[in-house]
Amino acid sequence: MPKTLRTIARLGLALLLIAGVQVMASAQGRGRGVGGGPPSGVGVGRGIGTSSDRSAGRADSGRSTASDRSSGRSDAGLDRARLQRQNSQQADNELRDHPGMAANLHTTANNLRSGYQAALAANPNLKFGQYVAARRLAGNLGARNPNITTNAILAGLAAGESIGQTLQNLGLSKQEAKDAQRRAEEDIKKAKRS
Repeated sequence: MPKTLRTIARLGLALLLIAGVQVMASAQGRGRGVGGGPPSGVGVGRGIGTSSDRSAGRADSGRSTASDRSSGRSDAGLDRARLQRQNSQQADNELRDHPGMAANLHTTANNLRSGYQAALAANPNLKFGQYVAARRLAGNLGARNPNITTNAILAGLAAGESIGQTLQNLGLSKQEAKDAQRRAEEDIKKAKRS
């Protein structure tokens, strides 16, 4: 008797398996299965570029509404995000092109990258070279001038001042600021070469 039950169970499992395969094949034949249908972007019009045609022009007015209602702030936010992304990519390129730079400046590439990302949040116009220079200047001058910190220099840059103006506002003479900048630039160039 148990042998007969096993045979019936096996037959039932085989029938279920066959039925399952038929259902999957039928679904794929209708374009609902994995790998069915045309590749993305082929056949049916897709994307935001065709939304205007499909909505009889209503999509065009909807896209501009956000900008109009926010008095351009929506566009400014998008521009700010684009600028941050471009500057961030430039920093990554520079760190990749000069792999020894961070170590020669007594830090790590990850520290430079994360510090720059934080500084970009406050000032999306900040260039990576300006950030590295601010860190180097603070390292060179901070012991003798405790008010000259990376954050103080970055705040001056965010306010629209040059590095030289910022250093003068933090207590250096014009010549001292010029000499400090020249030394920091030489340190950075040397670090990039190594």
